[in-house]
Amino acid sequence: MKIKVDEKLAEAAVLGGAFFGGGGGGDLKLGLKHAKLAIELGEVVIVDVDSVPKDKYIATASMVGAPAAKEKYLLPPHAIKSTELFMDVTKVPLGGLISSENGGYSTINGWIQSAVLEIPIVDAPANGRAHPVAVMGSMGLHRIPDYVSIQTAVGGNKERGRYVEVIAKGSLERAAKMIREAAVQAGGLVAVTRNPVTPEYVKENAAVGAISQAIEVGRIIQENMSDVDQMVEKIIGYLGGGKVIDRGEVEQVTLETRGGFDIGRIIVKGSKGTKYEITFWNEFMTLEDSDGRRYSTFPDLIVMINLQTGLPLTSAEVKRGDEVLLLVIPKEHIILGSGVKDPEVLKLVEQAVGKKIV
Repeated sequence: MKIKVDEKLAEAAVLGGAFFGGGGGGDLKLGLKHAKLAIELGEVVIVDVDSVPKDKYIATASMVGAPAAKEKYLLPPHAIKSTELFMDVTKVPLGGLISSENGGYSTINGWIQSAVLEIPIVDAPANGRAHPVAVMGSMGLHRIPDYVSIQTAVGGNKERGRYVEVIAKGSLERAAKMIREAAVQAGGLVAVTRNPVTPEYVKENAAVGAISQAIEVGRIIQENMSDVDQMVEKIIGYLGGGKVIDRGEVEQVTLETRGGFDIGRIIVKGSKGTKYEITFWNEFMTLEDSDGRRYSTFPDLIVMINLQTGLPLTSAEVKRGDEVLLLVIPKEHIILGSGVKDPEVLKLVEQAVGKKIV
């Protein structure tokens, strides 16, 4: 497979990516803007993992930080510099880039670097949905004894003294914490390139085909945005499972940016007066009603759709008074990578939101 990305396909990828963001995955508007910029800068080519030569390596491109942070400052040159720095440090031949996850921005992680540095995008993101911590998008590398992670991060406003370039080497957990701290120092967000692996490792541990899945969902959104009910019905049909929980109005949003994450909860008053609580750690983690009934738990996909625009919302942009539809897609109907299937990793969610996950 080899697909040259045009503007319509780029839009579909971003729209579908936003759906799989599940409350995170970055800003959709910026995703659209930078996807368009990428195809203006050069060719963005998506290939399947089998197209990558076996003597080449694949690296993960991502953004790390808190989307709601007030001083975040991340530009396309930061992403390019991150990958150039990574290549200088690792000295490995790169045959492809993968995104860390799907999301309104995350789906196009690596696209600008791909266009400028002429490295293809591989249809095998580390995870098929968005997630809050790097270990969830590291394809199970944390389970390899003595594995040494290599990560480079760039971001921040030079005029405000926030600019950083960071090279981190160490255990996956320690390197990820250093990169998260770099995001804090940069004002909230950094562009990251990390962890070169073989095509075979990607094939066995990544979310193979998840970019294609996002594009197909994006096409459904493109064609049905004016009719949310029809759009959701078709998406559920395509994915083979899912359920509309309710529609209602956002009554309350509590958000705190802490340690480089957006953490909080959202209260939605449903159509018949039932109240729903959504906790989030960047992404939506749990959905319960006021009686304590649990409808969905990460890594299931909890989606909040703005009924006025027909577009998925992120936790960073939800506001009081929004009219929304709540939808859940069980994890069995999402293409997931190895990193988000580990019960020990999922326990991190319990610590962040104070809810039972595993």
